[in-house]
Amino acid sequence: MLFHSSIRKELARSFGVTLVVLFTIVLTMLLIRTLGLASRGSVNPEEIMLVLGYTVLGRMPTILTLALFISIVFTLSRMYRDSEMIIWFTSGQSLGGFLGPVLRFAWPVLLAIVLMVLFIWPWANQQTDDLRSRFERRGDLERIAPGQFQESASGKRVIFIDKDTADGTEGRNIFISTKEDDGRETVTSARSGRIVWEGEQQILLLSNGQRLESPPDMSSLKVSEFGEYGIQIGVDTAATGGAQSLKTMQIWELLSDPTPARLGELGWRIGMGLTALNFVLVALATSTGNPRAGRGGNLFFSLFAFVFYYNLQNLGQSWISSGLVGLGSFMALSHGGVFVLTVLWLLKRHHNFSLRAWLKASHRRHAPVEGSGA
Repeated sequence: MLFHSSIRKELARSFGVTLVVLFTIVLTMLLIRTLGLASRGSVNPEEIMLVLGYTVLGRMPTILTLALFISIVFTLSRMYRDSEMIIWFTSGQSLGGFLGPVLRFAWPVLLAIVLMVLFIWPWANQQTDDLRSRFERRGDLERIAPGQFQESASGKRVIFIDKDTADGTEGRNIFISTKEDDGRETVTSARSGRIVWEGEQQILLLSNGQRLESPPDMSSLKVSEFGEYGIQIGVDTAATGGAQSLKTMQIWELLSDPTPARLGELGWRIGMGLTALNFVLVALATSTGNPRAGRGGNLFFSLFAFVFYYNLQNLGQSWISSGLVGLGSFMALSHGGVFVLTVLWLLKRHHNFSLRAWLKASHRRHAPVEGSGA
């Protein structure tokens, strides 16, 4: 049918362009954020592209939802502005008739959003957390870059190496500042050092250096010189076996122990799919156009509705997690309420119902009729 095919083709073109633009913007923002994490030592600089890829993959449901919403608003607003809607209306189509081709175009995108938010989202978060935790658990010597002061994993030791060999097992002009648990501070310097293994322990063996030790009250200073001095420095001091993040749990893990925090995460994931569906209806109900006016006002309202509704999901997640509202109650009030209001708005426009015109007609019907004199 010409009507259905023309609508879907234009929606596809608009959706493709919008998706490319949004993807480029989000990719640029996340790249800057990932580079900032790498500069602060939170992620491995050699794994920036992996972290960026997993992060973008986790943001794809939001990108697809916004792209679908904007494409529908743009397409319908353009048709109103170019008087194409008038042609379709005069040929027998109604506003409700646009619901069929719009949903036929949108359902693969909606299905992709649901699958990604339920399964890809936790998997991508898990991969990102694994990369970051693996980088944080690396040994103190693996953190060192020649010419840079580097803090150890425990935060109690600062190490500096002027130069090292290609294999990273030997270095020159080594400086180590350590704060002990009892409050003592030591400063160790050496001309050279090398890594040796004693069983499963990694030892930094320093040569030709001196060691300064001061008590907590700084009342004295002990200086000692050495020919060789070993420091156990390759032990993983990072915490292991921490609590699993809610964002990395699969949906069956959230359902196995329905605590308020897990229900909040579950409600957010399910809500993203319902939000995408409601936005298709919102775009159809709110899209309008005036050939004598620009489309900025309609677009501004549409984007404001998206931001408000999306932030409502994040707010609802915190409410459910804190026990202020139940999962079912929030889903019914937020998503169900938006669905009912949007359907009523769509019916109002479909039947061209006007409250002002109805009140005027009602007033005319009930107005007293003046009789003519005999």
